[in-house]
Order: sequence, then structure tokens, then C-alpha cells
Amino acid sequence: MPKALQPHPDRALPAGAAREVARRIHASTKDLPLLCLHGHVDIGLFATDVPFGNPAELLVVPDHYVTRMLVSQGVSPDKLGLPRRDGKQTAQEGSAQPREIWREFCANWHLFLGTPSRYWLEHEFAEVLGLTVHPSAETADELYDQISERIAKPDFRPRALLDRFNIELISTTDAATDDLAQHAKLAADLPGRVVPTFRPDAVAHVDRDGWPALITQLGALADVDTSTYDGFLQAIRQRRQAFIAAGARATDHGHLSAAAVPLTDAEAQRIYAGALKGDVTPGDAEAFAGHMLYQSAVMSAEDGLVMQLHPGVLRDHDPAIFATYGPDQGHDIPVATEFTRSLRPVLERFGHVEGFRLVLFTVDETVYSRELAPLAGVYPAVRLGAPWWFLDSPDGMRRFRELVTETAGFYNMSGFVDDTRAYLSIPARHDLARRIDAGYLADLVVQHRLDEDDALQVAKALAYDLARDTYLT
Repeated sequence: MPKALQPHPDRALPAGAAREVARRIHASTKDLPLLCLHGHVDIGLFATDVPFGNPAELLVVPDHYVTRMLVSQGVSPDKLGLPRRDGKQTAQEGSAQPREIWREFCANWHLFLGTPSRYWLEHEFAEVLGLTVHPSAETADELYDQISERIAKPDFRPRALLDRFNIELISTTDAATDDLAQHAKLAADLPGRVVPTFRPDAVAHVDRDGWPALITQLGALADVDTSTYDGFLQAIRQRRQAFIAAGARATDHGHLSAAAVPLTDAEAQRIYAGALKGDVTPGDAEAFAGHMLYQSAVMSAEDGLVMQLHPGVLRDHDPAIFATYGPDQGHDIPVATEFTRSLRPVLERFGHVEGFRLVLFTVDETVYSRELAPLAGVYPAVRLGAPWWFLDSPDGMRRFRELVTETAGFYNMSGFVDDTRAYLSIPARHDLARRIDAGYLADLVVQHRLDEDDALQVAKALAYDLARDTYLT
């Protein structure tokens, strides 16, 4: 007999005396609209609004939380349908192969026990897709057919799900060289519902493959001569204005280091000119990237785009995976990160400037109470982003609250904004965050450190109000 899929109504809520209070707090936030302002869902989903292809394409192949766990247990990326850079056939191609990918996933469902992926997927399966049994080798085909039937219906198109998920606003992440044509289409069809986020990482890192070609493309889009450093800065400003016109609320920066240290104009010009010729040292590239973080702060102070920074991840740790399958395949590993000295040049200039906002994310828990909370607790410009990537988990979110609240308080947070490419997981991620916050606040109530009326107000702020205040005011 297959195991029934019935997520418990009290999942992720605390045990003991705090549970009843947590239930009431969660009930007050569970139906609030979702503000998804640090997202990575493919803009093409909304622009084309075509039906999702198949269960494997929807739930396995693009979800790096899922694929990295399976790869860690020896499952070949080819067997999971990850597209190869060379375009050679993979397991995803052909009429029968998506089912094989799905069978592989279901047979290894036990690997996700104890992980946030398990929580999100159970929520997706039960509450979004209406499934009633757990994945397994025995139920794989049955579930595949049920999901295929469900996602073929008109009410499961990407745009329809915006309403079903109660998403008030969602952002995508877009390169400085994106022409925003798909956003222009959406602005006509869904005004103010899907907005871009400006991510200039590719043009800020002068040692990346193909950088000179990107700079040419940047210049063409901005109609600016980018053969000089001054022209480069002008082109970036032009692109930021194009993003703002398309509805952008923020920038997004995923540098390895948080260092935002300005160079002299002469040094910046020297490095830029050398990079255009393919002559750049690792040290110069690192310095220029830090300089461009500082310049991004200068521009945000000018144009009002919220600056989001999430450093501390060594991208593409496995060179063989990168060479075969390209970037963003789950082989990105956190490293220790320093914020206090790294951000001092930005904060001493802009930390008290009205209209400048810097949202800090990290995957290094050791800096929560030592660096991030004190920075947010003194500089009006700084907000703390929600626990991110490896830490958007039940225990990770709880530890975050415990380590930052006493110094930063609740109102120096950005509120919960999901960070995902997996569209169907968005309601699950917000629900989990709201449950963890309900539990944390309930503990304070039963300890008589917070009264319940205040807890209800804070819960609403964390779930909705603070994200609106951070990004939309």
C-alpha cells in the first residue's frame, strides 16, 4: 500500500506550550499576498505562458536543490537530463526519457528526508498538484501521469498560477545585456506584476570568458561607446534607467567578496583598457570587481534602485561539471565572508543617506551576530536579507532570528523574499518562513518577552510589510 501524502497542519511549528500561540500567529499571516522580490524564475515562463512540459522538466531538471542531492549519491547528471554544453543527446531528450528521469527521482525520494527540499516538495505535491501518495519507485508512473494531466490544464499556466499562488509582485533576475523585450511584452499583458532586477555581475568581472564581447553588446544596447572606462560607466547608467523604466526595483550582486573598495579613476581606466585587450591579472580583476560594487552603490544612491548583495559563494567548484554542463548546476559552495571592513567605504559615504538601501544576504552563519546584525543595527541604509540558499531551511531560519534579532531588532530586516528558480516552490517557501517566524514569536510570547498583539504585528511585518517597505517605498 503506498504511503499517503498528508502534510501535517502543524508542520514546522514548535511543540509544547508555544504551539497554540504559533497556530494563531501563522493563521494571521498564511493568506497574506506574496512579494517575491529576489527571484530567479525564468522570465520566459510568463512571457510565453505555454503549458509546462512534463513532470521531470518542471520539478527535477531545473531544481538545483534536487539535482545536487541526487548527484551527491552518484546519480549521473546525464541521467537527470541536465543539458550539456556541447548539445549532445541527454536523458531528457526523446519521448520516453522524461519518465525515466522522474523514476530516478522517485526511487531516491528517501534522500531528501530532513532537508528543506522535502518540505517544499511535499507542499507542492499535496497543495499545488493535489497528489495523495508519496513518491517511490512503485508510485512513480502513477504520479507522472497525474501530474502530466494536471499541468496540461489552462488553470496551470504560469500566468494563472500568479493568481492561484497569491503573488502580488514577482521579480526576475536579468543581465545588464538583456534587451528586456520579454518584460516589455509582459508590461502590456500584466502591468506591474512581473518586473526585472538588474544584475551586472557579468560585465563587472573583467576576467570572465567572453567579457569584451559582452562590453560591445552592452554598448550597443545603451547606444554608448564602451571602448573607454567612462563610456562603460555611462552605458551601465543607461541600462539601469532602461530597467527602471521596465519596473525594476533593485539590483543584485553575487560577487565572491563583499569588498566594495573604490579605485582611482586612473587605476580603473588602466584595468579596463587592459581587459579589453585580454590583458588582465587575477588581482586586477578582483580589484575592479570591488570597485564596481562601490560604483553600483554610487548609482543606487542616484537612481534609488535597492542594492542587494549576496557574497561568499565559490561558483562552479567542480571544473569538470562546469566544462560539461555550464554554470549554475548546484556545484557552488559557500566560503567564509567578511562584511565589516569590506563595506566600510560604502557605508561611511552612503550609510546615512536617505534614499540609499543596501540589503545584505549571506550563507556564512558566523557573521550573523558578529557583523551583520551590528551593521543593520546602526546604519539606516542597511537591511538584512532573509536566510538564503543553503540557509532557507527550518533550522537555518530559526538560527538567523535567534542570532540577529537582539541586536538588529525585527524592523531592520527586508522581510521574507524567496530566492528560487523553482516556480512551484514559491508558496511552500513563504509558508515555511511564516511558520518558522510564528514559532519563534510564539516562544517569545510564552516566555513573556513579547505580548501576543505585538507578535501578530511583527509576524505580518516579516511576511509582507517589510518587503514592501524595503523594495517598494
